[in-house]
Amino acid sequence: MIIYTKTGCPYCEAAVAHHTAEGTEFEERNTSDSAKWRKEALAKCGGDRHVPVIVADDGTATVGWEGGG
Repeated sequence: MIIYTKTGCPYCEAAVAHHTAEGTEFEERNTSDSAKWRKEALAKCGGDRHVPVIVADDGTATVGWEGGG
């Protein structure tokens, strides 16, 4: 799993905390730190500029976070 985040985003922080607590293996890619990761996140979610973008191992992308806090 990949979680695209942005510095200071409370929804990103909640998603990362939730998946960490669940023991889910994931790679966090902070789009504030990398233009490459910003472009990847935009491509995964059809240009939607919201974060987090959570990409499951099967490639399915979900935009936003409502669970876990």
